[in-house]
Amino acid sequence: MPLVAHTDLPTFRRLLEEGEEILTPVRAHQQSIRELHIGLLNIMPDAALQATERQFFRLVGACNQIAQFHVHPFTIEGLPRSPEAQLHIDSYYESFDQIKADGLDALIISGANVTKAHLQEEVFWQPLTEVFAWARENVTSILCSCLASHALIQYCYGIERTRLPSKCWGVFSHKVVDRKHPLMAEINTRFDVPHSRYNEIFRCDMEKQGLKVLVASAEAGVHLAVSADGFRIVFFQGHPEYDDISLLKEYKREVMRFYRGECEDYPPYPEHYFDVEVQQILSQYREHVQAAKKNATPLLPMPEHLIIDRLDITWRDSAKAVFNNWLGKVYQLTNEDRQIPFMDGINPDNPLGL
Repeated sequence: MPLVAHTDLPTFRRLLEEGEEILTPVRAHQQSIRELHIGLLNIMPDAALQATERQFFRLVGACNQIAQFHVHPFTIEGLPRSPEAQLHIDSYYESFDQIKADGLDALIISGANVTKAHLQEEVFWQPLTEVFAWARENVTSILCSCLASHALIQYCYGIERTRLPSKCWGVFSHKVVDRKHPLMAEINTRFDVPHSRYNEIFRCDMEKQGLKVLVASAEAGVHLAVSADGFRIVFFQGHPEYDDISLLKEYKREVMRFYRGECEDYPPYPEHYFDVEVQQILSQYREHVQAAKKNATPLLPMPEHLIIDRLDITWRDSAKAVFNNWLGKVYQLTNEDRQIPFMDGINPDNPLGL
């Protein structure tokens, strides 16, 4: 069922222009269908703030459960924001106090940029853990993306992430480890997922703490794991929410960092992402960038118009399927009162009855 445009958030208009079905509040009220209220704690930096909204809204809106999805974006204090980003937040985001007062059926926590050697030193650490501690008691299920997974696994289980020798960056093949878990219902046993990270929490460390690994890659490690109860916390290390151009944008940012002298080495290609023809185009562009940097001459724009149509998205269907299964289970388990996490008779310590 579709998203409900219950606010004037521009993401609703953008998704409508892309062909997504978006209900107006008037039309939604005419339908006798149950609502689900999903929080999106968005702690991404300014450049990715609205793109992250669209990516997660799109996945929620693609779910076909019999429900109307109200997504409530909010953020936390302390993150540096430009005036434009702060205006967007002030105009369209809810406060955490309002979120707590109204309640949620499920919560998504985005990734974030880091600047410190240890996560507990980041400005977002304390407010993030406060949101998590509240949600753990009051929300049916919490889905954590990438950096949020690392931070909350450390917070809950004391496992610190490990710095990798090089960036795990690209689109990697994954295999379903536990085919019987409800989140894996009707999903291909092998599928792609994008990754973009310098750090990892390893499967052996997760399993020592009782986490259940559901999807993993021989190259990229664990993508999807859940808490020991099987459902209350869902951890992503990959980025199934990414658009087809997300890694291209990251690659472009790394090229610009090289040109500005912020890093010494020209960035490698994201693995398994660019085909041979695109690599040839980008190889020629690399020669231009290196010459422009050496001679202090203006940089021509990257020829994205020659690249975009050659990018494949090989993870969208599986990402939608996982979200569909996740919100389907939330629908089956959560109380109709969004301030109460479970229906009567559901054991919070074993909500799936496994």
